[in-house]
Amino acid sequence: MLKDKLHFLFKRGIDIAEKEPADTLKGTALDIYRLLLKADKPLGIREIQRTLKLSSPSIVQHHLAKLEEACLVKREWGDYVVNRVELENCVKISSFLIPRHFFYLIFAVGVLVLELVVLEPVFTLAYAISVVAALVFIVIFGYETVKVWRKGSL
Repeated sequence: MLKDKLHFLFKRGIDIAEKEPADTLKGTALDIYRLLLKADKPLGIREIQRTLKLSSPSIVQHHLAKLEEACLVKREWGDYVVNRVELENCVKISSFLIPRHFFYLIFAVGVLVLELVVLEPVFTLAYAISVVAALVFIVIFGYETVKVWRKGSL
């Protein structure tokens, strides 16, 4: 039964060994993909090599082939552009990749400012708990934002 299904898939030209984007987006391939996401124009192999300061164009070619196989980038007139945007932890605004936790961090800071400035601070247990909760959220979302920016993940 399984053999018949596999034979059918191979006959139809469907590649069942196609990689997931998460498997492809690691290391240098991730750096190349991020560069293409931020670029406003198609980039050539040598331009990518110079920008990322890689030792050889063949390294770029190898990683672009992996990205092309995963359908994340495509070739247009010899240069490469993003074919499919695959963002897990970031939001793309113009040419910027902003970690999604950054927006939660801004919200938590806004809540804390609202509690400390706008609301009349009456030092009760409920007020202290709400301020501590806002501070905890700021620490958590700040840590996650910095982690994504440093790691460079999507």
